[in-house]
Amino acid sequence: MSLKIRRVVTGHDEQGRAKVLIDENVSNGISSRPGAQSTVIWSSAGFPVNNDGGQDPSHKDIATTIDNGTVFRIVSYGPGVTPRNHRTDSLDYAVVISGEIDMDLDIGSVHLKAGDVVVQRGTIHNWVNKGKGPCVIAFTLIASKPVTAGGKPLPAQG
Repeated sequence: MSLKIRRVVTGHDEQGRAKVLIDENVSNGISSRPGAQSTVIWSSAGFPVNNDGGQDPSHKDIATTIDNGTVFRIVSYGPGVTPRNHRTDSLDYAVVISGEIDMDLDIGSVHLKAGDVVVQRGTIHNWVNKGKGPCVIAFTLIASKPVTAGGKPLPAQG
């Protein structure tokens, strides 16, 4: 996997003192479509989030989102990445770490570069890399109710 990400996860010892539980280079990378690689850094189920224990949820099979939960994922989109128009039932915070990419929407497109931030609110979108190098984006996806427009629900798709 070309994503070289160091993951540091904190927790507590039996006396309640803060300590590092995990310090590693991630090894759970996947490629779910040509030109894209991703790794789940952490996920949670339920609100409020339970920070007890030392379970590592990063190696379990996780879809794009988790019902009533969160997912923190890093994705690398290579030049010419296979299209995937999709909508999720989530509020997504995205930070472009490196490279450049276009986010296509039903109406228009926006060009993004390293340092740009996107708040994705249940819209149909697609990531298009027209450049010569990869674009790496960090995403935090937080479960949401399905979005509605004109009084009609717009279901997750893609």
